[in-house]
Amino acid sequence: MRMSLLRSASQHLRRRRDYSSAAASPERKVAILGAAGGIGQPLALLMKLNPLVSSLSLYDIAATPGVAADVSHINTRALVKGFVGDDQLGEALEGADLVIIPAGVPRKPGMTRDDLFKINAGIVKGLCTAIARHCPNALVNMISNPVNSTVPIAAEVFKKAGTYDEKKLFGVTTLDVVRAKTFYAGKANVPVTGVNVPVVGGHAGITILPLFSQATPASNALSHEDLVALTKRTQDGGTEVVEAKAGKGSATLSMAYAGAVFGDACLKGLNGVPDIVECSFVQSTVTELPFFASKVRLGKSGVEEVMGLGELSALEKEGLESLKGELLSSIEKGVKFAQES
Repeated sequence: MRMSLLRSASQHLRRRRDYSSAAASPERKVAILGAAGGIGQPLALLMKLNPLVSSLSLYDIAATPGVAADVSHINTRALVKGFVGDDQLGEALEGADLVIIPAGVPRKPGMTRDDLFKINAGIVKGLCTAIARHCPNALVNMISNPVNSTVPIAAEVFKKAGTYDEKKLFGVTTLDVVRAKTFYAGKANVPVTGVNVPVVGGHAGITILPLFSQATPASNALSHEDLVALTKRTQDGGTEVVEAKAGKGSATLSMAYAGAVFGDACLKGLNGVPDIVECSFVQSTVTELPFFASKVRLGKSGVEEVMGLGELSALEKEGLESLKGELLSSIEKGVKFAQES
């Protein structure tokens, strides 16, 4: 009975994630930096389940050997190795096709946003310096918060190292899309598995702009007030989880799922699967801002096309103008940190 349940769960995950068959898949190494953390551990599990991954490299400053041993017992394709500490970071990264970075600390009681920024910005800068040295051609998926600043930090580090390729650096905003889909489906009373909602802008507070006017399937059942409430709930999704966990945790499981979904999309793009489109925070000319989240077509070199915003509702146009100042400030803060530290 237990084996039957496990098989059923595995099959369900693969159907839900739309994994490709591994039979004709090339060898792909994925490195997760911060693999022993609250996001990193479930992300490691989900990437181990992905048949597109042939080698899974798990890195953190502590506890990674145990996580790697645990995950390695799962009977899927990926060979798992654990790495710990600065001395092993280079080996963890060597030959990686995709690097996913959930490393960093969550905001804790008494910690200001500036405190959080300084800690995580320093971590990201160090990791990106190592990426530039050991796997400069890898796609980099940035999960570490604040994404609106950590992506510009990574870009500056890569520029300084002479390895920057704007097609290969992504801020993972997929959790905003996941939440928008879930909340929209619940309010519109449609099956969530068939829902799609683009989310643009950034990855914090009011910089998160779900485009419910472009949601599919379309719904006429939602009032202006409903759309305002759905927008706010999507923007405040992280706070909702923190409060539900009584301040003892943040959105780790849903973020791991979102990270695995986006990582899977990147691998499919690398493998030449056509028409892979996801929202992501990337270098952009869609607006006057240097980085912006919108739909991105993925391919063998990373970003094949940064797609436009399409037609916006009056509510969304207002939201777009409202978010620009805060998003620009976060971008500039990241650039300044990277250049001065």
